[in-house]
Amino acid sequence: MNKDVVIVGAGVAGVNAATKLVDNNYQGKITIIDMGKDPYLRPYEEVMTGYLGAGGWSDGKLTYSTQIGGQLSKYVGEDKAMELMKQVVDNFRRFHPHPEQIILSHPTEEPDFIKPYFGLRLFPVWHIGTDYLHEIGKSWYDYLVSKGVEFIWETKVSNIDFDKQEVHYATVAKMDSADLPGDLRWVNNTVLEYDTLIFGVGKSGIDFTSEIMKKYNLPTEEKPAQVGVRFEAPQKHFQKLIDIAYDFKLYRKDDKVSLRSFCTNNNAAYVAVEETYGNHSYNGHAKKDEAFRNDMTNFGILMEIKGIKEPFKWARELVNKVQENSTGLFYSPTREPSTTSEGIDVSATKIDNLDVVKDAFQGYYSYIEDFINDMKKVFPTLKDDWGIYVPEVKYLAPEPLVNYEDLSLTKYPNVHFVGDALSARGISVSGAHGTLVAEQLLSMSDAINEFLEHADKQGPWSEEDDKIHTIGGLTMPKENTNKLNK
Repeated sequence: MNKDVVIVGAGVAGVNAATKLVDNNYQGKITIIDMGKDPYLRPYEEVMTGYLGAGGWSDGKLTYSTQIGGQLSKYVGEDKAMELMKQVVDNFRRFHPHPEQIILSHPTEEPDFIKPYFGLRLFPVWHIGTDYLHEIGKSWYDYLVSKGVEFIWETKVSNIDFDKQEVHYATVAKMDSADLPGDLRWVNNTVLEYDTLIFGVGKSGIDFTSEIMKKYNLPTEEKPAQVGVRFEAPQKHFQKLIDIAYDFKLYRKDDKVSLRSFCTNNNAAYVAVEETYGNHSYNGHAKKDEAFRNDMTNFGILMEIKGIKEPFKWARELVNKVQENSTGLFYSPTREPSTTSEGIDVSATKIDNLDVVKDAFQGYYSYIEDFINDMKKVFPTLKDDWGIYVPEVKYLAPEPLVNYEDLSLTKYPNVHFVGDALSARGISVSGAHGTLVAEQLLSMSDAINEFLEHADKQGPWSEEDDKIHTIGGLTMPKENTNKLNK
């Protein structure tokens, strides 16, 4: 007896959940709802939504470690977390047209020239490339469709009723939708019932996640603010470290602020604009095709700041402060903003000094400034040959408290939070969330089916059976139980 599953969000978590289910012949109906488009229609500017979510428009770095990316090992233990992430990596290899071309970076020893200034996190990373990631998305999507998974694209989930087990959504108006204000752009309001809900709305759904948690008064855990910049420079300055670790991660921390570089892109590396809540922020990606090679490197420099009251609100306000002419900012001592892989200037307003940035960061920019100055010591050719795009931000809403074994809500055990909705960071951990939930659904389904199969073999209840009641583990005639009830 398999039950209907509705997945809100076609990101990495939701897609891996669906894949695990269909690979194991789950017979219930599986429906995936997303605001974006399928991988054949998803445009370049649709960074946050669509098939594979934000992970589908990255450069596809699959980190195989529990050191970063959220609290997966806390939920399931180290060994299980690694096994779940391996399944995610295997899926990406499975749908890759040329899996042998996936680059594995596996540094094992921290080089001496780093040690005086930074820590260096060492773990295996598979690099796919943005262009191949799109090809993977198409093959993967075709497979799920062939297995009966229904996708509902360009839809906005307006409400979820946990008590009635309903998802309310509307499709975007197809005609002149850009000219329609607000909610008028959404038509054909629909109610979809579910037995199991997998909630994986990602970074683009943080506001909606917060609304749901407030609506049902869910217990939560506040997450620190994570803000910073996207750093860019010619690759030659970092080559001695890139040769050791393609996706190098420098870090340092004190009692209040932790800093890390993350999402390093090389060779054909481009800065990407993300639009969230109507504001620009920056990320990066890299392609495999040598035709796009620009010999640049970009990576985020991100601060995790403890002790800020209402960190989510604070990060939103910071981003608003650094918006100028409806874009983010670019600063460099010597360079101009770069171009995208399509040859278009990266959308950013160039500034001559960092006054507005320092004001918006409320004194915390000094940590980034020190980080960059120390990079110039570690990589002496860098000097002033670099630029930063402001801001880089990872919005984290308060995290709902879930049951560890299946990431479900205690009050609503058929509702499971996954991916960025549960503060996962990165493709591997988000995918592992979805895989874990699917494994638990399969296990429950098998147990129910086994019970029903056994019960069917017993035949119908007899009149004698009907005379027997079981109370508190004691079996006795029905007439005696009536006396007890009195």
